[in-house]
Amino acid sequence: MKAFFSFYSDALKIALQSIFAHKLRAFLTLIGIIIGVASVVTVGASISGLNTYVVEKITKVLGSNHFMIARMAFSGDMDDEEFERRNRRNKRLTWDDYLWVRDHCLSCAEVGAGAGSGTDLKQDGIEFPGAAVFGATANMVDIEDKTIESGRFISADEVQRSAFVVVLGSDIKDKFFPNTDPIGKTLKVRGLPMRVVGVEEKRGSFFGGSFDRHIYIPITTHLQIFGRNSLQIHGSSRTRETFHNAIEDARVAMRIKHRLNGNEEDDFGLVNVEELNNQIDEFTGMIATVVIPITLITLVVGGIVVMNIMLVSVTERTFEVGLRKAVGATRRQILLQFLIESGILCALGGAIGLLVAWGITTLITVLAAIPMTITIGYILMALIFSTVIGMIAGIYPAFKAARLDPILALTHAT
Repeated sequence: MKAFFSFYSDALKIALQSIFAHKLRAFLTLIGIIIGVASVVTVGASISGLNTYVVEKITKVLGSNHFMIARMAFSGDMDDEEFERRNRRNKRLTWDDYLWVRDHCLSCAEVGAGAGSGTDLKQDGIEFPGAAVFGATANMVDIEDKTIESGRFISADEVQRSAFVVVLGSDIKDKFFPNTDPIGKTLKVRGLPMRVVGVEEKRGSFFGGSFDRHIYIPITTHLQIFGRNSLQIHGSSRTRETFHNAIEDARVAMRIKHRLNGNEEDDFGLVNVEELNNQIDEFTGMIATVVIPITLITLVVGGIVVMNIMLVSVTERTFEVGLRKAVGATRRQILLQFLIESGILCALGGAIGLLVAWGITTLITVLAAIPMTITIGYILMALIFSTVIGMIAGIYPAFKAARLDPILALTHAT
């Protein structure tokens, strides 16, 4: 056992001496491995960061344990023909549908309703084109986990009497009421004066598109101003454990309301945050499946460079190999010596590549405000793959060194 550890410690020492004796050559050899590892980890961090970014934004906008019943629910696998079929079949959701689900979804903590329209806001010479106007029931503030920065959200009484009140998104507030408290002031919507009762906390942007170009008004007021378009029915569960039960209860209630038989498909769309998150995971997983193998090719190229350098190293160290074999080193020991050296070379390149990837991801996160998440999975994959590539690249040079005849090697060297 002592001889076993002694051999490997000596092999490690010789390998490090050989690498540091030719620092520039070693560094140039490692460039391919460094670039490969940095590419794999950076791309992996981008994919993980994209997943985190999208999920966080969706959760921030929709809230947790939240589902929605709408006339249409779009999915990534829906083609144009399927869309047209559902568009003809699915019914417009009405106020009665909302009331029915609210009264019959026993597993739901809250059931609310919403409707959306777009309009240009104009007041006192100031214009805000393309603002989103959301009609909402009072409990939408809880269903979607909205955070009100100042004032309050719409009340149930204001929904019941179709009051002309409004809650502002931060972009609207900054446009019409910069550097002032808008609570109690008036904002005109379609020429109708609405009293400002609250301002929502800034939600930020999503790939450059702002989440704060909107206002909320009572849904009954929205229906009067914009017409009776199809509603969306929103629900939430009391706990994460009862989330699926709440969705199923709401779905059954809607099917009963629409008089659907057991074998008939739903004539409405059902969307929940969990499914969206799963779809995002699938999408980013598909990106990783395509992109990661491409970046791994750079590691293969780096391995080829390592093989060439190791062949040069074998030629340069012919006398050393012959001398070691002359004093009793076996073929196996010579073989392992060069395999260890190529493995260390690539592992060192992998470690430097990780540092480069960390620097790149940190820089992008700071300058571009795009989250980059380096995960342990991509780190292990890059390091293991680079080390294995190094070992494979060193096999042929190691066999060549192990098969050298000691007498010819010593004669060749002199």
